[in-house]
Amino acid sequence: MASIHPLPPRTPESVALHDRAMDNLRFIRETMERAGRFTAVSGWGQIAIGVTALGAAWIAALQRDPAAWLLVWSAEALLALAIGTRAVARKARAAGMPLLSGPGRKVALSLAPVLVAGALLTAELFSLGLLGTLPGLWLLLFGAGSVAAGAYSVPIVPVMGFSFMALGAVALLAPPAWGDALMALGFGGLNLLYGTLIARRYGG
Repeated sequence: MASIHPLPPRTPESVALHDRAMDNLRFIRETMERAGRFTAVSGWGQIAIGVTALGAAWIAALQRDPAAWLLVWSAEALLALAIGTRAVARKARAAGMPLLSGPGRKVALSLAPVLVAGALLTAELFSLGLLGTLPGLWLLLFGAGSVAAGAYSVPIVPVMGFSFMALGAVALLAPPAWGDALMALGFGGLNLLYGTLIARRYGG
């Protein structure tokens, strides 16, 4: 019958070695997770977009011509795209993070199809006279793009995306007259809220 020998007690040296190994593994895992995420999302850029969106909502609400209304929001979309691109590029450059490779490329590829689909659907719905559908559509698409891009970015981005999608669903069910107010709440208020959180938690 084989004899049973108790395991030798762990010495302080073996405990220290084990703890050091666990710390190294934790560091490697966290480094790999960070490498797989695009962390150059600019909170300050979103705050700026939120401010311009509030102005656009006010100007758009004053328009009586549907074409003029669409022109205001189209100009705001282009301005927001320019602000966001510049702010992200600046933050990525400061962090030494590439924009067009790795996670940055995945984020861009997640957002681009949504933006193209939004532009095409906007043209079609406008031609059909269905302007009341546009606020809900824009909020939903921006939210969906943020959720998709958030898979490669910081955790707060998909949360923001779901917030936009929820507001978009409300906009689709709400009276058309609420459209500008709901877009002010979304593209203005939500961008200000999440932009502030991102700026505080993720370095600007």
